[in-house]
Amino acid sequence: MQNPKQAGTSPIRVELEAGKTYAWCACGESSNQPFCDGSHKGGPFTPVVFKQEVTKTVGMCTCKMTGNKHNGQCDGTHRSL
Repeated sequence: MQNPKQAGTSPIRVELEAGKTYAWCACGESSNQPFCDGSHKGGPFTPVVFKQEVTKTVGMCTCKMTGNKHNGQCDGTHRSL
């Protein structure tokens, strides 16, 4: 299985708005990190699409090892890479 491209070594802080749908980049190729810009097309990765429940500022994963279990929100995995 191919690993995604690591787009960074620390999370990017963003404000996610309640009721809005987001697409987190899972491939690491997007030039609009941490969100998808369609660069994955033709590859093995697809974005993690989620609808935000409440407005809040979060750290979005850029190491791409968090995966879809947290809708792209950093779980600290980058500290062990």
